[in-house]
Amino acid sequence: MATAKTQDLSAMMKDMMGAFPVDTKSMEEAFKTQTTLAEKLSAVSIDAAQKSTDLSAKWMQDTLTKFSAMSKAKSEPADYAKAMTDFASTTAEAAAEHMAAYAEIAKKVQTETMELVLAAGKDMTEDMTSAAKKATEDMTSAAKKATAAK
Repeated sequence: MATAKTQDLSAMMKDMMGAFPVDTKSMEEAFKTQTTLAEKLSAVSIDAAQKSTDLSAKWMQDTLTKFSAMSKAKSEPADYAKAMTDFASTTAEAAAEHMAAYAEIAKKVQTETMELVLAAGKDMTEDMTSAAKKATEDMTSAAKKATAAK
């Protein structure tokens, strides 16, 4: 009666993994590309937040200055109505200007973000192509060695 010989699966897996090495350099490059993109996107967001905050503070200062001028005592009752009208008019103009400035900030963020994403996509495509080419070369080389060893 013949005894069945069990195969050592762990040794077989070890041999197989050794025959097909993994290129960690391509993984490192992909990670660097991702972290660089995240850093640049964060910089765009922080810059936009700073500009928006500065714009909001300036808008508030302008409004308070105009309100201060409107709230001063007047000698004639008609002057109060004129002050209110002037305040409303200049506030509406300022709102339009500031909203346009916010729109410019948003437009700049959108443009910079798209440029970064497109550049990162190009970099990632190049990284993936390079990694796939290297993996193919390694697999071909390992397969040739494996068939030559038999």
